[in-house]
Amino acid sequence: MKILITGSNGLLGQKILHKLRLDNDIDLIATSKGKNRVANTEGYMYFSLDITKKEQIGTLFNKIMPDVVINTAAMTNVDLCESEKERCKNLNIKAVRYLADQCLAINSHLIHLSTDFIFDGKNGPYSENDNPNPLSFYGHSKLESEKILYEHNLNWTILRTIIVFGVGENLSKGNLIIWAKDALEKMKSIKIINDQYRAPTLAEDLADACILAAKNKVYGIFHTSGKDIMSIYEIVKRIAIFFNLSMENVKEISTSDLNQVAKRPLKTGFILDKAKKELAFNPHSFEECLCIIQKQLNN
Repeated sequence: MKILITGSNGLLGQKILHKLRLDNDIDLIATSKGKNRVANTEGYMYFSLDITKKEQIGTLFNKIMPDVVINTAAMTNVDLCESEKERCKNLNIKAVRYLADQCLAINSHLIHLSTDFIFDGKNGPYSENDNPNPLSFYGHSKLESEKILYEHNLNWTILRTIIVFGVGENLSKGNLIIWAKDALEKMKSIKIINDQYRAPTLAEDLADACILAAKNKVYGIFHTSGKDIMSIYEIVKRIAIFFNLSMENVKEISTSDLNQVAKRPLKTGFILDKAKKELAFNPHSFEECLCIIQKQLNN
């Protein structure tokens, strides 16, 4: 089976790459914009690919002819998407259409990542059957990308997720858990929201979901997040407890205090029953995730 990853320089892309590169049953192709930022180059081929360029996708896909494409590339900075809508639209909507068109042309299975931000946060946690109502342009862009797949007569899987975190190499952006741990260790004064609830997702768990969908040819929409739903403040508190760090310089604030550019849903979280049953998705508890991260940081 040939599997092509887009966004392989990102956190999720790196995790999928490392889980698959030594699998003898997989011919792995990693792609990202620019140079490969992953140090270990064994077990896969790397190509620079800008998925906003339709011709580049066509040329590479016709050359490789992948059986499965896992699209991890996206613009995920919620406030930046709000202020740079055209850039967001190009990467989160137009590029997905290019990928879907090409996957249809060569009969590839397209696995696409989406988000809890397609919901308004009024009735969380959500199942796959709940009606989306995005509050931000980021959420809107991801919902539009889902609709592109619905409209295409191809084999597709949508994996919706929430706050992906973990340890990666040469990443262009950080993630909440690593940032919070670092801020607590340095005793920085930080303000943390106490009225937004999420289910943070370990990148390794989400990578497993992508691989399970690819290998087992499982199609449809699946909610694939962490199993623990908690406020952002509680996330930081549990990090502090696990790593034995002080919360002395952490101030609780509400969403209204923060004045964020883009609106956020207050309470999301996912009901994971479908993913557990049909994908055999089995995420770690939050403390188990922190244990994994601790080991990785100590290596």
